[in-house]
Amino acid sequence: MFPWIDLIATLGGLVVAPTFDFIKKKFIKEENDTPERTMGSLASTKPEVLPEYIKALSDYFKSQTDYFNRDVCGEVDLWVRDVRAIIRPITVVGSLLILGVIASSVLFFNYVPTGDSEIVLAGVRVSCEANVSSWMGSRFSLKN
Repeated sequence: MFPWIDLIATLGGLVVAPTFDFIKKKFIKEENDTPERTMGSLASTKPEVLPEYIKALSDYFKSQTDYFNRDVCGEVDLWVRDVRAIIRPITVVGSLLILGVIASSVLFFNYVPTGDSEIVLAGVRVSCEANVSSWMGSRFSLKN
């Protein structure tokens, strides 16, 4: 029906995540004053204060972790974590299966959708293409 929609859904999912990754790494520079740089300069200039700095940094990170976890009141059940972890792979595999069924019905059984089924199948197809390409796009990364 509208082949450009397929192109936008597929290329959009493949390009958006790596593009934001590239922009973030290219234009948003890391701060120069990192704990590692401070420890390096302390080790070469005043090594006697390095243990106190490390202890203070450790306490700082511990307080940040405690603040972040202030509303956590227990562990999440294992089955909940497993379900959360499997949702996206299941949707991608399901989308690939749906695309395979659509392609094989058109290629091997000469199925030509008409009327409302054409519109519904176009929406399903574009949704599946966007889901798969979004997953693939999130797997592409530009390493430093």
